[in-house]
Amino acid sequence: MSTTIPMSPSAQPGLLYSEEEEALRAAVRDLLTDHCDPAGVIARTESDAPHDRALWKSLTEGMGLAGLLVPEEYGGQGAGPREAAVVLEELGRAVAPVPYLTSAVVATEALLACDAGDLLAELASGRRIGALGVGLHLAPGAAFTAVRLEGGALHGELTGIADAAVADVLFVPADDGGLYAVDAADATVTPQTSLDLTRPVATVALDGAPGRRLGDADTAVRRALRAGAGLLASEQLGLADWSLTETVRYLKERKQFNRPVGGFQALKHRLAQLWLEVVHLRAAARNASDALATGRDADVAVAVAQAYAAAVAVRAAEEALQLHGGIGMTWEHPVHLYLKRAKADSIAYGTAGAHRAALAVLVELPAP
Repeated sequence: MSTTIPMSPSAQPGLLYSEEEEALRAAVRDLLTDHCDPAGVIARTESDAPHDRALWKSLTEGMGLAGLLVPEEYGGQGAGPREAAVVLEELGRAVAPVPYLTSAVVATEALLACDAGDLLAELASGRRIGALGVGLHLAPGAAFTAVRLEGGALHGELTGIADAAVADVLFVPADDGGLYAVDAADATVTPQTSLDLTRPVATVALDGAPGRRLGDADTAVRRALRAGAGLLASEQLGLADWSLTETVRYLKERKQFNRPVGGFQALKHRLAQLWLEVVHLRAAARNASDALATGRDADVAVAVAQAYAAAVAVRAAEEALQLHGGIGMTWEHPVHLYLKRAKADSIAYGTAGAHRAALAVLVELPAP
């Protein structure tokens, strides 16, 4: 039975969470607590099927979360980036192996720039998963690879496509300037070696695949990558917050010289500094999601968030691993999942350096 959560369009500016957003967070966290335990995620990363389709079904068909960015006229929730950011924050806290960022955000935003209401409805329902045929490492505005359109069919190879292995439909830029929808069954998807096994990447090869032209590729890809970069910061916030919270909890329990390790002053200082950085990341991530929702200075807000987020998420995960001592170095403890996701996220949708360079241009302060 569907338990879709009622949503209203994002109308409240600012960095604080609304009551509706907090209710959404609680519902998602409860679901993940019950259906996305660390041991299960580790087991999936060691199998041939890292994506959790049962969890995806619960998030989408059960709660309607794949349609947060989709207008109600196309079967979506008609909410916005602020609500999607809350979901991504919780998914980051659980390193959930689901294609939410790639399908419900990036692919959906690409379709919103095109005239593709039927495909939007399919992605909003969660029964079909979409993937944008652009490398995960590319920043908004970066040049991307386009396949060749010849005789009405598509030919070429695209690499580093996140979650392509689980996608039902691929959205592929072609050399005529268009964005084309291609059934995944008409493409050859080959897994690539991925550091983060909870979000695997793959090579997509097209050899005469039929495609449906949806709209202008440049406009769609730029919009999709900007949303992906901006909302990725919320996922990185979730990763960092879990790392800090779990480390504090562990250090209160672990003892040396018959004292809790967390009581040692040197560790208190490290955790206090990390807490400050996570608080700053929360502000940057919330500002990015709010700017995407309102359209006010969105390019600047996204660049600021991504210029800061990667380093904080990686450092939080590194501190968690080190401060957990020997257990943190084992495969049994989930901290390695968070470190790998944080490292992979640090180059997803543009590196921090690329976003700093973009920010310098946006605020007219280029490097000398």
